[in-house]
Amino acid sequence: MFIAQSKLEMPTKETLLSMSGYEFMRGILAGQYSSAPISDVLNFGLDVVEDGRVVFRGTPRFEHSNPMGTVHGGWYGTVLDSCMACAVMTKIPKGTVYTTLEYKVNLLRAIPLETEVVAEGRVDHVGRSTGVAHGEIRGVSDGKLYATGSTTCLVMTLPS
Repeated sequence: MFIAQSKLEMPTKETLLSMSGYEFMRGILAGQYSSAPISDVLNFGLDVVEDGRVVFRGTPRFEHSNPMGTVHGGWYGTVLDSCMACAVMTKIPKGTVYTTLEYKVNLLRAIPLETEVVAEGRVDHVGRSTGVAHGEIRGVSDGKLYATGSTTCLVMTLPS
């Protein structure tokens, strides 16, 4: 996997529309296409891509903490948004794209800084115009559940 350092390294619209979302996500995992630059900033990366299921692995660091010294809620939200929406991406057909319409996150407990976690997203439904998925963040070493979430995504066909 590689992370784009400039917009020029990002996949083009034509590349994106030339394959299914599953093929594109597999391409990111294989290093053919760049992963999202935010994954570098927030220290998480793509770990598993299956049909309707995506897993990211990450570790929140000090720079991801809030003024109280705990992991900022935005870290949980971004990682959950990524795994859930990318799970939806694996179900969209060639010629379409998606975007998150809304997502909800439930923080169940604080993730200790420097604790490796996995964020797993699973599809509930993908139709012609919407996709729905749910996700959770768990500790790698202890399986502890730190957060859950749900998302609704808009599935769209872009003009050529």
